[in-house]
Amino acid sequence: MGVSLWQLFIVVIILVIPFLIFPAVLKKAGFSGWWTLCLFIPVINILLIWLFAFTEWPNEKTQ
Repeated sequence: MGVSLWQLFIVVIILVIPFLIFPAVLKKAGFSGWWTLCLFIPVINILLIWLFAFTEWPNEKTQ
């Protein structure tokens, strides 16, 4: 009962997609793309998404 090639392919896709998409979204919002690494830490990822949704984004600050 080993891991088949298609299962490995799906796992790689699930791990690669966040590193391709989320840094672009974070940069448009004015945050550092390095915050993407926090998405792979359990519990911290939920808090980070909540914080991202409800805080004022740096690029939306009015002067």
